[in-house]
Amino acid sequence: MHKADARPLAIFLMGATATGKTALACALAERFPLGLVSVDSALVYRGLDIGAAKPDAATLARHPHRLIDIRDPSQPYSAAEFRSDALAAMEAIAGEGRVPLLAGGTGLYFRALAQGLSALPEADPAVRRRIADEAAKIGWPALHERLRSLDAASAERIRRGDAQRIQRALEIIELAGRPMSALTGGPPERPPWRILKLALVPRDRGALHQRIAARFDAMLAAGFLDEVRALRRRGDLAPDLPALRAVGYRQAWEHLEGATDAPTFRERAIFATRQLAKRQVTWLRAELDARWFDPDEAVAAHGVDAAVGAFLASVR
Repeated sequence: MHKADARPLAIFLMGATATGKTALACALAERFPLGLVSVDSALVYRGLDIGAAKPDAATLARHPHRLIDIRDPSQPYSAAEFRSDALAAMEAIAGEGRVPLLAGGTGLYFRALAQGLSALPEADPAVRRRIADEAAKIGWPALHERLRSLDAASAERIRRGDAQRIQRALEIIELAGRPMSALTGGPPERPPWRILKLALVPRDRGALHQRIAARFDAMLAAGFLDEVRALRRRGDLAPDLPALRAVGYRQAWEHLEGATDAPTFRERAIFATRQLAKRQVTWLRAELDARWFDPDEAVAAHGVDAAVGAFLASVR
C-alpha cells in the first residue's frame, strides 16, 4: 500500500503568451478557494503595464496577484529571487486555507520552483562588463560560437541573439572553471508541493499568431509607446536592463531612438512575440506531467475546471 502524499497542493497554470492565462486564472479563483501568484518575468516590474499585458487595476482589486509590481525596472530580478518569493507567497496562501495557483509563461521561473536551482556562481559585474565590451566589438553571434566551443550543450539551448544568457554562460565558465551544463546537470529536487500542471497550448498556430497581432495592436491603441516614452524620460534606465529586454519593450525603445519606422517596429515586435510563443510551446513539450488544453476549444474551460476540482478533492 502506497503512503499518502502529505505535501500541500499547488497548481501551475502555464502556457504560451496570449492564450488567456490571466482570464482563466481569475475565473478559477471565482469558483475554487485559490490564491493567485504571477509567474512572469515582466510583470514583476513597476511601470511595465500595457506592453506586458499586466492585469488592470479592476482585475487586481478583485483578484489580487502576488509578485506583480515588486521591482523597479532598474533592478534585476533573478530566478533564485523568484523562487524564494514564490515559496513565501505559497506558504502565505496555504496559511489562509487556500491553494496557490501560479499562472504565467516564464518557464525558467516554473522550473526553478519545481526543480530547484543549481549552485551557480554569483554574478560578477567586472566579468559581465568585459564580456559586454567584447560583444560590442565582435557581436553576440561570435560569442555564441565561442560558447559552443566551450559548452556545446548550453550553446544548443541558447539562441545566437540571446545576449543575456550567452553572457551568463560565459561568465559561469570564467568564474567556475566549468561549463554551465556540467553544473546544472544533476537530478531535480523533489518540490515541497504536490503540483497539478495545466498547460494552455493552441493546436492552431495561425490562430495564436492572429491573437498576438490583435493584442499588440490593442496595446498600441492603449498607449504602449507613451508608456515606453515615460520610461525613457526617467533617465536612469538603459535598454540592456533585463526589464527593457522584454518582448515589445526592446523593439519600442529602438523605434523611439529612431532605429525603425512605425511599420517595421510593429512587424518586429509581433515577430518577436511569435518567437517567444514558439519557445514557450517547445518548453512545455518537456513538461511531460502537464495536462494540455487548447484555449480555442469551447470545452477547454470545462476540462480545466474538472481537473482542478478533482485535484482539490483528492485531499478531502
